[in-house]
Amino acid sequence: MKYSTLALVAQLVTSSSLIATAWALVQREQPKVLSLDIERRHVANPVQRDRLRRRQSSKTVQQTLDNLETLYFANASLGTPPQNLRLHIDTGSSDLWANAGNSRLCSSRGSPCAESGTYTANDSSTYSYVNSVFNISYVDGSGASGDYAKDTFRFGGRDIQNLQFGIGYSSSSPEGILGIGYTVNEVQVNRAGLQPYPNLPQKLTDDGTISANAYSLWLNDLDASTGSILFGGIDTSKFKGSLQLLPIIQERGVHAEFIIALTGMGQNGQTNSIFTNQSIAVLLDSGSSLMYLPDNVANALYEAYGAQYDSSQGAAFVDCNLSTRQGSIEFTFSGVTISVDLSELVITAGFQRGRPICILGVSPAGNSLSVLGDTFLRSAYVVYDLQNNQIGLAQTNFNATGNSNIKEITNGTAGVPSATPVANAVSTADVGQGGGRILGPTVSDSSAAAMPLITGSPWHAAGIAAAGAGVMLGFNGF
Repeated sequence: MKYSTLALVAQLVTSSSLIATAWALVQREQPKVLSLDIERRHVANPVQRDRLRRRQSSKTVQQTLDNLETLYFANASLGTPPQNLRLHIDTGSSDLWANAGNSRLCSSRGSPCAESGTYTANDSSTYSYVNSVFNISYVDGSGASGDYAKDTFRFGGRDIQNLQFGIGYSSSSPEGILGIGYTVNEVQVNRAGLQPYPNLPQKLTDDGTISANAYSLWLNDLDASTGSILFGGIDTSKFKGSLQLLPIIQERGVHAEFIIALTGMGQNGQTNSIFTNQSIAVLLDSGSSLMYLPDNVANALYEAYGAQYDSSQGAAFVDCNLSTRQGSIEFTFSGVTISVDLSELVITAGFQRGRPICILGVSPAGNSLSVLGDTFLRSAYVVYDLQNNQIGLAQTNFNATGNSNIKEITNGTAGVPSATPVANAVSTADVGQGGGRILGPTVSDSSAAAMPLITGSPWHAAGIAAAGAGVMLGFNGF
């Protein structure tokens, strides 16, 4: 699918109306927070995976790009008795979905879904049917479609009753997703025109498990195997300095995705030496392995670091010794700057004749919205505040060894020393017709025969048809 070319707003746009609400952080003996450890795993062909998730036209990625540890997941379960799942943490989407155990993909030779787990409605006594409009897909037809259902979701030591989620009866992805974005960005809303449902962050808030619809994400460094996500709170031991608050940019008059304005970039501690006084819309997306920057910015970085971009693979190859060089890239957002060290940007993508092959964790955005994926997010402590439509940023504290200092985010307008609004923060930027991860063409339902014969109760038989259609919304960098 092709997208129209749209220019970025080049002028610095400021807003005199600062964020009206801030976090009220409360330290209690038993704070209303839900903590979850997340892990990083090896990913085969991560560049190809990112392309599919960002709905771009795809090119074949050679087998040299494998074993890349840039995907984050959490262990959870659905149903009664529990059916174990490994779900990717995804701030760039809003639906939790899992593969059906008897889908054509998961029941094929080699059991490709065995590691990530599957869900079988007939095996759960707490399952309830919602509708058949779940359909999330990518430009080449990959994705998942099937039913929405409700069941008991268990993670972080808690049971969440009657959580709505998608079941992939037809799927071409072996991995389930835990989307934790805005409810307005759910497939049910965008594809079927239905009202939003309480996804995981909203359900935790509605149930009173947490006090405010907000969470913090700490991915830790490239060498670490675990990080954490904290629903309803922050951990001050895991960042340096204070959290700076930035407004989330609206799309077509609503807050739909975690998009903020990148206003400058620099190198080696010199902020804004690459560019300044810009307003570039960027999506903070834990579901993307790499960063996707405007083409001319990506090309400037390739030249600076001697990277050779191979369009056939969609990757910029660099000398692996670059990871040992002193240097950094600085990202500025209306005054708050996050520094990403070169050691976090050089990724071992595979081996050839016993020698490592490395890529730079930056790719051109092309006609899509710019994305700050895991190669950026590892260096930032990020608070996603869906309730007040703001992002909190601070420099991460890698491998924090001190005692955790968890503070609850409460529902209110009072500010605290740990979180202050950025003065005159840019609150607008051109996001084109929409964000980088919304919607997509209808998935080809090649495995419809694998759908279970269930309706509103798994114990009754009737046929089900997958439904849904949508349009991909694209954006072009400058």
